[in-house]
Amino acid sequence: MENFFNKKTERPKNNNYKSPWTIFVLIIFVLTLIWSFTSEGFLNEEEAILERVPISEIKNLFTEGKLKNIKVEDNKLIATLKKGDSKKFAFKNTDDSLSDLGFYNQKVDTEIEIVDTSATNFFVEILGGILPFVIIAFIIVLMMKHVSKGAGNAFSFGKSKAKLFSKENKKTNFASVAGCEEAKEELVEIVDFLKNPKKFLNIGARIPRGIMLFGAPGTGKTLLSRAVAGEADVPFFSISGSEFIEMFVGIGASRVRDLFAKAKKNAPSIIFIDEIDAVGRQRGGPGFGGGHDEREQTLNQILSEMDGFEETTNVIVMAATNRPEVLDKALLRPGRFDRRVIIDRPDLKDRLEILKVHSKGKKMSRKVNLEKISKITAGFVGADIANVINEAAIIAAKNNKKTIGQKDLEFATEKVMMGPERRSRVLTDKQKEIIAYHEAGHAVVSHVLPNCDPVHKITIISRGMSLGSTWMMPKEEQFTISKSKFEDEICSLLGGYVTEIMVFKEPTTGASNDLQRSTEIAKKMITKFGMSSLGPIVFGDQAENEFLGTFTNKRNFSEDIAKKIDQEIDKLIKKALQKTENILKKNHKILNKIAKTLLKKETLNQDQFEKFFG
Repeated sequence: MENFFNKKTERPKNNNYKSPWTIFVLIIFVLTLIWSFTSEGFLNEEEAILERVPISEIKNLFTEGKLKNIKVEDNKLIATLKKGDSKKFAFKNTDDSLSDLGFYNQKVDTEIEIVDTSATNFFVEILGGILPFVIIAFIIVLMMKHVSKGAGNAFSFGKSKAKLFSKENKKTNFASVAGCEEAKEELVEIVDFLKNPKKFLNIGARIPRGIMLFGAPGTGKTLLSRAVAGEADVPFFSISGSEFIEMFVGIGASRVRDLFAKAKKNAPSIIFIDEIDAVGRQRGGPGFGGGHDEREQTLNQILSEMDGFEETTNVIVMAATNRPEVLDKALLRPGRFDRRVIIDRPDLKDRLEILKVHSKGKKMSRKVNLEKISKITAGFVGADIANVINEAAIIAAKNNKKTIGQKDLEFATEKVMMGPERRSRVLTDKQKEIIAYHEAGHAVVSHVLPNCDPVHKITIISRGMSLGSTWMMPKEEQFTISKSKFEDEICSLLGGYVTEIMVFKEPTTGASNDLQRSTEIAKKMITKFGMSSLGPIVFGDQAENEFLGTFTNKRNFSEDIAKKIDQEIDKLIKKALQKTENILKKNHKILNKIAKTLLKKETLNQDQFEKFFG
């Protein structure tokens, strides 16, 4: 029995698999049924339709000579009547014999047949004696199984939780990853090493032990690491940095040791640690509690494991993070993470390639212009673009279309960028008029100023937190921004604010976000980019995360300089206000026409907007 329960059986992939425990329970159930079938109280199908009567009635019928025969099966008597051959049955006490009941009367012409049930009774007695012990043994084994399972979990607490993607799994290769060509070129060498390590070792080259992937969230760091594993055709161990940490000290280090032991056993292989900043932060910094801290011990174990690699060990550690500024310096030194691959946000060409990759398998209309979509998705990462394609497919299916059209893609882009439409929001006619003039002011100023991006779309339909929006589409990818472009962008942002004052004689809260953005641009021009009379000086110690887009400013200048910075910001904003006011006064008639058209149509595309300027 012990061998039966401990035997490891290969489970088939279908869902109809029955475990040994289920089979054992079924066997007991069948034996119980057999026992009940062979007991005295069981009637077969023929006997179930008979009339059950007291034993006294059978005795009276026998005495009166009305019975043709009596069939005796242990304690059960089946009597057949002479008239009509009808049958009745009754049960006698176990201690009563046939002679005691008066059935051996020679004067009565009734045949008595006794059926031998000794073999059946013997089986029932044996089964009744063994079955309780079998059930008790089953319960004991079941309890031991649960106890051993709990003990096994306790002993496996320090085992690695890494997921293994073996050669048999569905592969991801570089063809599945669009854009980031430079990053792929860096990783091609890693693939070459995993396939042909001797080529590098024979010439004396030291194999890189670690590759650190830097990039904004959604740029494809995890996808690239899987592509490396797919191209190299090696086992791929994937784990998140947070999975090393538990409430017990030492568990993280134990899991690191187990992970590296498995990787060496399956070498050549790749270990991928996602979000390594969860355990790889600078030691002694905020959140660390000294040498006994769990994260510090885990980090120390990772460092020692990477140092302990033999020169011929074909194991490469890949890690990804979007917070490189918090990583420990020992983690990034040569000999540990030798390579640093930066995965930047995709440019225009890369976005087009990503759109093509995610469009595969989707029913796209022949009229779809992916180049236009790639232009209006400036700043999107790969995950955003994949979301746009999926949203477009959902929108097309919702509208009962057979293919995804250009409008579906544009609508999906707006939804991903600004949120879903909120047509249920009830606005008064006055509020709609203010919003229409506000958005028309943005659009007119952007169109007139040469350094602003062309207007792609204007709408007064609410999306997310905005009551309306003016959407610009850049002509080309921009990697540097000039002072004149910054100044024109400030004017464009102030267009709605100035229009409200011109038309309605007072501003509203709808311009709050525009004012915040214009002030931030003016402040950066002065304190960060040296675009003011204060000269090419950076004011403030700035700790910036380029991938998350956040930074903190630490003041390192005097009160006198702070006053001059405020004066420069005030001068820039006032100059932009005057310039914006002049543009809107000059184009006042066009402004009115655009606002009135928006009130009727709610949305204007680029062609419709540009017709107002001839």
